[in-house]
Amino acid sequence: MLVLRIIRWTAWALVAMAIFIATGIAVGGLRTEWLAQSPPVVVTTTGAPAVGGPFSLVTHRGERITQDTFKGRPTAYFFGFTHCPEVCPTTLFAMSQYLKELGPDADRLNVVFVTVDPERDTPELLTTYMESFDPRIVALTGMPEEMAAAARAFRISYHKVPIDGGTYTMDHTSSVIVTDASGELVSLIDYHEDAATALSRLHRAVRGS
Repeated sequence: MLVLRIIRWTAWALVAMAIFIATGIAVGGLRTEWLAQSPPVVVTTTGAPAVGGPFSLVTHRGERITQDTFKGRPTAYFFGFTHCPEVCPTTLFAMSQYLKELGPDADRLNVVFVTVDPERDTPELLTTYMESFDPRIVALTGMPEEMAAAARAFRISYHKVPIDGGTYTMDHTSSVIVTDASGELVSLIDYHEDAATALSRLHRAVRGS
């Protein structure tokens, strides 16, 4: 009697297993067919990232300007500060040299230096500082919140770093941001970019405008 029960249980177990496997195959087939018929997911990009936006700052000559001031010509923006020991003066000297090498194309390009240290970089201090560079370069400053808004618009990172003596320096994004005549991003010039590549990018920005 016990043997018969064991045989029956075994038979039912085999039947249940067969039903389970068959159901799984059917569901798997339906899922595969559904996936095959579903349209593929297409990922698209919108091109260059949005860089730049509304700002209102003051030039080292005391003139209030906005983002619209530079519209109509390609513009190279560099964010830095006058107390910078190396990166900022090196970049501004390089941009001054590029302006000379661009020749007539230089007159079709704006070059803008925006301070990330408005507490110390007043228009008066910037005027003195900019005497060391090409006079066509425009320096901008303003209230801290105005400068912060400009930095956000251009996706610039910066922050104070305390140093000995109770003063501070600034860490900041060191790339030059090149926009076209309508203010759209064209390219970035890295601090370590070789001169030939940087000059080529500026040429393309100007001649493509």
